[in-house]
Parts: sequence; C-alpha cells; structure tokens
Amino acid sequence: MGDYDLEVLEQYPIQVDNVRKVRGAILCETDRGLMLLKQAALSKPRILVMNEIHKAMKNQEHLKCDELIPNKEGEFLTVSEDGVSYYLKAWYQGRECDVRKHSEILESAKLLAKVHRLMEFPRCREGFREPDLVDEYRRHNRELKKVWNFIRKKTIKGEFESRFLEYFEAMYCVAARVEQRLEDSAYRQLMEQSREKGSFVHGEYNYHNILIAPDGMTVVNFEHVGRDIQPSDLYYFLRKVMEKHQWNEKLGAEILRAYCAVNPLREEEKEYIALRLSYPEKFWKCANTYYNSNKAWISSKSVEKLRLSIEQNEVKKAFLEQIFSFHLDKSGV
Repeated sequence: MGDYDLEVLEQYPIQVDNVRKVRGAILCETDRGLMLLKQAALSKPRILVMNEIHKAMKNQEHLKCDELIPNKEGEFLTVSEDGVSYYLKAWYQGRECDVRKHSEILESAKLLAKVHRLMEFPRCREGFREPDLVDEYRRHNRELKKVWNFIRKKTIKGEFESRFLEYFEAMYCVAARVEQRLEDSAYRQLMEQSREKGSFVHGEYNYHNILIAPDGMTVVNFEHVGRDIQPSDLYYFLRKVMEKHQWNEKLGAEILRAYCAVNPLREEEKEYIALRLSYPEKFWKCANTYYNSNKAWISSKSVEKLRLSIEQNEVKKAFLEQIFSFHLDKSGV
C-alpha cells in the first residue's frame, strides 16, 4: 500500500486499525466495520445513483449492500495528491455465492427482483448512455461477416479457422434472425417505458457480486449501474448460471419462478430475455478475439471455446423452447 492510499484514508471520519491489499482494492478494518477503498473510474452521476440505490436498500429491513461512505467534506469521491480519485464503501465478511448450490442461486434471483423494485429514479436522467441492443447486434453481425470474409481468403487454415467456416452459416443465420426478431419485437417500447420510469440496472449481476455474509445475502459492486430494461440483469444472471449448469432446464425454470414470485415479468419481457439468450454471444466473442489477436498462433483454449459455443447453441435452443416456449423461427413467445 502506498502513501497516497494512507493519505486518502485520513480524509474519512473513521479510525483505521488494519489494511491489506485485495483484488483491485484495499480492505480496511475500521472502528465502523470492514470497508473497501478503490480507485474510481466513476462519473459523478453514477456515484449519485449508486448512493440513491444504497439509501433505498438501507431503508428495507432485510436488504444490504456496499454503501458508499462520504469523506469529511461530505463527498463520495476523494482525490489524492497525485490526482487519482478514490471512493470508500462498506464491506462485509463473507464468501461469494456458490453457483453449485441451487438454494443460493434461487435466493439470488429473489434478491435481484427485490433490488429491481427499488431501482427507479426518474430524476436521475443525466450522465448515462442508454444502450441500443438492435444496433449492437447489427454491429456484431457485420463483424462476424468480416471475420468470415477474412478466414475464407486464407490459404492455410488451422483448426479454429476450419471449424469457424464449417459452422458459420448456421450460427450467422441465428444471429441475423435474432437481430430481426428484436427489431420487430416490443424492445423499443420496453426501452421507452423503462426511460419513463427511470429504471436502472445493476449491470453485472452475477454470483461473484453476491456475498453470503453471516447476517444474510448481500449484493455488492454497483459500479456498472446504468439505465436499461431491468430484465437485462436477469438475462445476464441466467446466462452465467446456465453456462455453469449445462443449461439445466429444471434449474432455469426455478430461477425464473423465483424472480417472478417477487417481480412478475410480462410476456414481452420474457421474449426480450429469450432473444438475448438466443444470440450466439460466445461465437461472436470467439470470432472477435481471433480477429484482434495474433493469428499466427491460435491457442488450444481458443479452439475449445469455439467448439463449446457451437455445441451449446443446440442445447440452448432446447432450453428456450422448454422454459420460454420460444422458437426463433416463429413470431411471438
């Protein structure tokens, strides 16, 4: 730990008893409990929304999160002498949610639903760029075509290139269909409704950001908070869990039920989640990584990731048909 870190801590109304470095931060034992000091790549609007979320959760008896701590001047960002900004937040002794334990996964889905019900701030409109998923998928699909054009012109093709060309047509067909279905869906309407309500999302809700503490489950790391359709958090959580559980249909249905028991989803929101799950995200990532890397040597790990992205596509298709009654080649859910 450097002198600048100590200097920053002195600007907070706390007594620091011990510090140690952890991944990307400094863990502090203080007279007010555990706290985490991090360098801030955060805008003021984001900090303000994080604080609003923390206040809303604090007002609920059974909800806890990593609350921001103001410095002696009442500010959430503290600048060191070398010009680096920091923020301090409450932390908890605990472990990450165990993705192997179904009970913890289902409690995490319920927790997300509870948090979503609190994350509406119509007055916080400035400083956030809203996503355009149709435009994003259109861009991804152009990139897939560019990689395909590049590879097919290569004289010598390795295992990665050969497998990519073999499955490109089928995977691109799915990608293009998702783009079109999304554009024809209620997506724009959902975005407008979200905008009117002032809905925010966690932005990275996964088992790494859920702590199992002695006094209950805690959601942390709201640094990726943004304005979006709230089911985007559920899509991301569901995808991360299902990838670990080989798209287990029973668990997937239970996750959806657990969330909907607290915060029911409309049919158009379910269609949105199904469309996002349908998109061959991993296949695109493999292609994008390949195109932007040293193509003279392709690691076996890259080949394996490509293979898995292709294999999971059929499993995912069956999952979506079973859980969402969703068929990509038909309109509606």
